[in-house]
Amino acid sequence: MRQIFLLLIFISAVTTNAQVGIIKESLKLKSAILGKEVEYSLYLPPDYDQSNRRYPVLYLLHGYTDDETGWTQFGEVKAIADKQLQNMEMTSMIIAMPDGGVSWYINSADGKVKYEDFFIKEFIPHIDASLRTRAEKRYRGIAGLSMGGHGTMIMAVKYPNLFAVAAPLSAGIFTRDELVNMPDESWDNVFGPPYGKNKGETRVTDHLKKNWILSLVNDAQADDLKKVKYYIDCGDKDFLIKGNMELHSILIDKKVPHEFRVREGIHNWDYWRTALPEVFNFVSKSFHQ
Repeated sequence: MRQIFLLLIFISAVTTNAQVGIIKESLKLKSAILGKEVEYSLYLPPDYDQSNRRYPVLYLLHGYTDDETGWTQFGEVKAIADKQLQNMEMTSMIIAMPDGGVSWYINSADGKVKYEDFFIKEFIPHIDASLRTRAEKRYRGIAGLSMGGHGTMIMAVKYPNLFAVAAPLSAGIFTRDELVNMPDESWDNVFGPPYGKNKGETRVTDHLKKNWILSLVNDAQADDLKKVKYYIDCGDKDFLIKGNMELHSILIDKKVPHEFRVREGIHNWDYWRTALPEVFNFVSKSFHQ
């Protein structure tokens, strides 16, 4: 009887482990564009090591002051993805989470940090070359929170032929008034690195316009915007709600289909953890088509 009991425990453990994905944290990629090693983390679906199939990829971007471990440590990406898979509420996918520093996922005005170039020309090709991915637009998505939400929109709007779906959460989108009237100290600390330490109206440079989400979306062709499926989510008490609502308004005016969610919440991990299951579900539906 004891042997049977132990056998049942063993079988149960094997079955449970088969449903658990794998996190690989702080892997390194040597970047010629950035002139340094860039760390990144991965979530591999439960059956990755037991199959030879290829998987869609979701690029998941962290927020300001976080790094490639933000989603794994605070966002509980593994626990949420495992549960969604077990409940058959998402498709098996690779989740790639790079360290974006404080780059806002763009090329800086002074040309010293070309993160956008790194992401498009080095990081995505590296993921496709080193993992069994489905290296096609229809199987590639991007999502992120705060600064990562900004990066999500940057990549989706600038490269609509690379991404099928984009899900910015509490995206770092500011109205023109918010940018122009931002206290100097806040501007210098947060936006000084990518845009330069300017004041007032002088902050609205050509470089900013080329990377300011509201300007990008407003100037983009509606047909190009419609190449990507959007899921936009921001808390009703989030300090970024105005910029996100203005983005929603522009997309409505351009008749671009998109999902827009305003839930009760603020700019914190509790909000983003509750948003992630819906993101996985939305992205999965896109991959299924």
